[in-house]
Amino acid sequence: MAGHLTPDRSDIPMEERWNASSVFAEPSAWDDSYERLKLDLDLAKSFQGTLGQSTSHLLRWLNYSHNIVRELRKLSVYAVMDYSTNSLDKDAASRFDRFRDLNALVGEAFAFAQPEMISIGFEVLKRWMSNNTDLALYAQYFRELEQSAKHTRSAEVEALLGAVQSPFANATASHGVLANTDLRFEPAKDSQGESFDITQSSINSLLHSPDQSLRQSAYENYADAHLQYKNTMASLLSTGIKQNNFVAKAKRYDSALDMALAPLNLPSSVFHNLINTFKANLPTWHRYWQAKRKMLGLSSLHAYDIAAPMTQKGPVISFEQSVAWLKAALAPLGKDYGKALERGSLQEGWVDRSLNKGKRMGAFSTSAPDTHPFIMMSYTPDVFGMSTLAHELGHSMHSYYSNQSQPTVYARYSLFAAEVASNFNQAVLRDYLFKQETDRDFQIALIEEAMANFYRYFLVMPTLARFELEIHERSERGQSLSADSLNELMADLFSEAYGDMIIDRERLGITWAQFHTHIYSRFYVYQYATGISGAHALAKGILSGDEAAAQNYLSFLKAGGSKYPLEALSDAGVDLASPKAVEETFEVLGSLVDRLELLTNT
Repeated sequence: MAGHLTPDRSDIPMEERWNASSVFAEPSAWDDSYERLKLDLDLAKSFQGTLGQSTSHLLRWLNYSHNIVRELRKLSVYAVMDYSTNSLDKDAASRFDRFRDLNALVGEAFAFAQPEMISIGFEVLKRWMSNNTDLALYAQYFRELEQSAKHTRSAEVEALLGAVQSPFANATASHGVLANTDLRFEPAKDSQGESFDITQSSINSLLHSPDQSLRQSAYENYADAHLQYKNTMASLLSTGIKQNNFVAKAKRYDSALDMALAPLNLPSSVFHNLINTFKANLPTWHRYWQAKRKMLGLSSLHAYDIAAPMTQKGPVISFEQSVAWLKAALAPLGKDYGKALERGSLQEGWVDRSLNKGKRMGAFSTSAPDTHPFIMMSYTPDVFGMSTLAHELGHSMHSYYSNQSQPTVYARYSLFAAEVASNFNQAVLRDYLFKQETDRDFQIALIEEAMANFYRYFLVMPTLARFELEIHERSERGQSLSADSLNELMADLFSEAYGDMIIDRERLGITWAQFHTHIYSRFYVYQYATGISGAHALAKGILSGDEAAAQNYLSFLKAGGSKYPLEALSDAGVDLASPKAVEETFEVLGSLVDRLELLTNT
């Protein structure tokens, strides 16, 4: 028996769970809404062939389709949160599967619309908008449609591509089932021989242990469980990559990367500037590893020491204290921001915060226009739990303002913009606490939290982006994506970033398999690095006391998807089309290393 057992979901107090009943009073209400939506979806056929007849016909379709999307997103919030907080619940798993099927049905039913609207002609659509204020609301929607027009196929082909969404999602889903449900981890053991359960929700806390034996055991056992399934997971990833390349070809894109960038109107330079700037700044990371090794008092640093605490006296921070500090730090954004954040966290059940069996790894925020924002996480009473909460509340407040300010068609913002708001909260909170808490151990803990965040965003994610680009290109060239070849590539890329660190190539190489929610997401991971760069650029203005910067930031949150993300960020004062913000954020990273080196010598 393990000495530290993870509680069952039923043992978690209701006040520490997300407020599911605010979305649907009972699971049966979700079922009823699901069935109604399926019936409503049958009406889509009646619109086919009518959209170009008149402005009123087109408006009826747009209103109908976005109402369907609005209800679909509400169903999504409930299904995703329910399954993510307890993947062992068979009913929750069934709802999640049914939602994925319904999502594919909606895609199939709506597939005729874009080709039909494109056939109307954009000059006609612009004329209709100039004569009808209701239709003019959709100006950005039509702008994006015009941008994608050359990649929109016939109604028949689009319907087929919509129909394959569900079976194409099986690779991602199967990898997730393996990782979250089927993997069995040997318990980790500390230097005293005491055992600790390893779960997807507990692995990070084990890797942060001050006990090196426990860290090593957790790291190795976690990797070994993935290595047991390496061939199956490699087959699933290979399938996912081939599907990405297939869809890119079917939609007439030059590559899967171009397909990922085009809907956001992003030039490929955004991706490549990031990768080149990252590689150029790897010496900053090498300097950090040396500083951390000295702070830990180790003769050498191993990969399982990356998250080792540099102080044994880090602060204990309750959930409530984290909320209070975050509210105080973000006071420059105004009372509404602070009150909404506090109310959602402490009264309205936005946050599902406790660890339990079956809870998926990581953390995320989700919402719909008719729901509160919701956060899935496993809060720990330390700087890392505080940081994760700040990050996810950044997403949630983005959704809060976007859902309030925008119609359904624009309420959902891009992933590119999303990572700016989340990292902004962390950057501002960190600056506030560096000034408020001068205790040496608190300062070291803050540096540790900051570097852990930078490690994920400015090392792991750019490395995964390099990996993702390479495996797409290998697949395009007809090369095999075997488990061993993937592991070798992953180990090579991380070795560049780790410098003189001692690594176990096989266990390091399987890292790709531990990011199943990211590596199937069509070039999502690079956006973590661009996001943290945009966040620090925006935070810089607000921390300098510029009141206009605060208002510009709130306008960015409220813009939702009503503008392309580069435009919305440019309006707020940040240019992510150039490498400048990335370079300046590496300077922030370097200043943290400077601070650590100074504390190491005191």
